[in-house]
Amino acid sequence: MDNVKERQVYRVFEQIADGYDRANDRISLGLQKSWKRMLTGKLAADTPAGAGVLDVCCGTGDIALAAARLRPDLHITGIDFSPAMLRAAKRRAERLPNLRFEEGSAMQLPYPENSFAAACISFGLRNTADYGRVLGEMRRVVQPGGYLYCLDSFVPENPLVRPFYRLYFRHLMPLLGGGRKNAPSYRWLYQSTERFLRRRGLEALFREAGLRKVQSECRMFGACCLVWGRA
Repeated sequence: MDNVKERQVYRVFEQIADGYDRANDRISLGLQKSWKRMLTGKLAADTPAGAGVLDVCCGTGDIALAAARLRPDLHITGIDFSPAMLRAAKRRAERLPNLRFEEGSAMQLPYPENSFAAACISFGLRNTADYGRVLGEMRRVVQPGGYLYCLDSFVPENPLVRPFYRLYFRHLMPLLGGGRKNAPSYRWLYQSTERFLRRRGLEALFREAGLRKVQSECRMFGACCLVWGRA
């Protein structure tokens, strides 16, 4: 792990893993669950019976768990580079037979080409060191005709909404998420969103990775968007 951003993200998630899910509920004012249902609903509707699905940067496993429960016939693999996040994910797994969690890097996925029918990444791409490389790796392991999904935070495009968004996420969100102790870690998450691509930029990156029929759906004035495309 020789990249400065990778090391910083690793430290942040090792520190905040235990309270991460509760913090996300506070930060999103309870909306994150409906945003994630947007992803898991499409994943469940689009994926063929008995297929394999990869959840990249799976964190504490909420997307993988939801998908495994929605579609017990699917074989879900969650991968993350943070041992602390994976420990939290495994505690929540309830011994679901169609779900496993593994440690590994999003920029060098340890799977052969065409291993999965679909791959997703949720609120993780913006924290990686090379967005294009991660999408390329996800595209590599997805079978032809399969789907790739990315759910993430974005700076809203609406100029009337943007100042209020920045006021909330720069000043209030770190305290709501981490309290005084972990506020610096949550400031980093705000900064990673500020530096992230805009929605149209991510759609363009999907096309550069070789994905077709790229589409998107947004919530909360564009503060959260799901982008997907077909391999």
